Amino acid sequence: MSPEKQGLKPGLSRSRPRSEGNEAHPLGAELTRLLGPRKVLSSLSERLNYRYDAIQFGVTPVCVVLPESTADVVAVVKAARRAGLPIVGRGAASGLSGGAAPMEEAVVVSFTRMTGLQIFPERREAVAQSGVITLKVTEAARPHGLIYPPDPASFRTSTIGGNLGENAGGPLCFKYGVTGDYVRGLEFVDAEGEVYTLERDAYDLPGLLIGSEGTLGLITSATLRLAPPPVHTRTLLASFAEVGACAEAVSAAIAAGAVPSKLEFMDRACTNAVEDFLHLDLPRDAEAVLLVDTDGDDLETVQEELALVEAACVEAGGKVRRATTDAESAALWQARRSVSPALGRIRPQRMNEDIVVPRSVLPEVVREIRALGDASGFHLVQFGHIGDGNLHPNILFDPRRESMEAVHDLAHRIALVAIRYGGVLSGEHGIGTMKRAFMNDAVDPVTMSALRDVKAALDPAGALNPGKLLPDPLPAVSSQEPAHAGS
Repeated sequence: MSPEKQGLKPGLSRSRPRSEGNEAHPLGAELTRLLGPRKVLSSLSERLNYRYDAIQFGVTPVCVVLPESTADVVAVVKAARRAGLPIVGRGAASGLSGGAAPMEEAVVVSFTRMTGLQIFPERREAVAQSGVITLKVTEAARPHGLIYPPDPASFRTSTIGGNLGENAGGPLCFKYGVTGDYVRGLEFVDAEGEVYTLERDAYDLPGLLIGSEGTLGLITSATLRLAPPPVHTRTLLASFAEVGACAEAVSAAIAAGAVPSKLEFMDRACTNAVEDFLHLDLPRDAEAVLLVDTDGDDLETVQEELALVEAACVEAGGKVRRATTDAESAALWQARRSVSPALGRIRPQRMNEDIVVPRSVLPEVVREIRALGDASGFHLVQFGHIGDGNLHPNILFDPRRESMEAVHDLAHRIALVAIRYGGVLSGEHGIGTMKRAFMNDAVDPVTMSALRDVKAALDPAGALNPGKLLPDPLPAVSSQEPAHAGS
């Protein structure tokens, strides 16, 4: 299989690693002895299923462990350390930056069997192991009049551990916050196999682990904050003849004092992909569509906020349609939730960007990205959590006919747009392998040095999820003056 078809960046080549052969690795046998055959996968056919996430193929792991307890994770870490092999943590593999795909021979620790979940309604807390599906937390909390607000698009399949690793957001993040805002404490296993239980006080070490993509420790469980659901919710859809006008309406609505619970944007290419897929009567001729929810316990306030958003949309030239029933509202949000499968019908693969920019520059950014897509020849769509400036430009492509190098080049150009306007590379999908090469553009040398110091302090051997997040160090520049003739 060629490097391009394996999902490796063009130009990267490697010899066939031992892990891709049929022979078992000695570590697999040791772990089977320690944990039992039920928890260890060693055959090639089993291991092949753990070399990828939703966007990246990597190297076949030497073995896969399915721990059922923190003690199992400790045993794996210590055995891998003795064998000199790195470890890659994995949840549901729904990530969109390559974070769960091994980039070298490694042990994959798949947390899908660590599904312990307890609800403590009197404290408005849940304690969830890393393998718990995100939606399950709200399902367990709802009988107690509580919910877990973070709602990434993959909430029906993604795990709490994966959400913590990426600090996942979702449509509700503008008003209610992202995953890290709901964490009160963590349990994790470090690179030496030691177990730590941390609360969010003093130096807030849990905050250091959240969003670290499994490069600083293996999170085994989390104490999560729960909240009561809002009593009332109202929904509208606004369509615009120009993408920048949609962004202008969002900025104007927020400036006017509206704090919607959801502010989601889809451009024309995205809307038409969903309409082709589900036939929901979406406006095909609109260059941009905005989906908005306002919510709260006071109906009058909810309706006033919706009116502020509606006025801003009309002022920007938008056409507004309010949902009049719960079923109509659910159908509109089904459109947003169905973006990923709809885009999958157009091209077999996609590069999903995840930039965040200040709301004040949203009109300029979406216009520039649209122009880049038009000039590239690729099918590019834009959607995302526009309320907090989190955009998801998606490059759709067929690796059998289109150049992966050109795909990466366009992704880099999009990232540079975000940086130029004061934004960042990722809001919720992480850096992983996909944007690792862009980090030197986004982070100054002093800050990068501090990040490397943190990594070295918590994982001095570089054993945890290597090849992710932090780029390879830049070549040292000599300060020696060049020799002059006659000197």
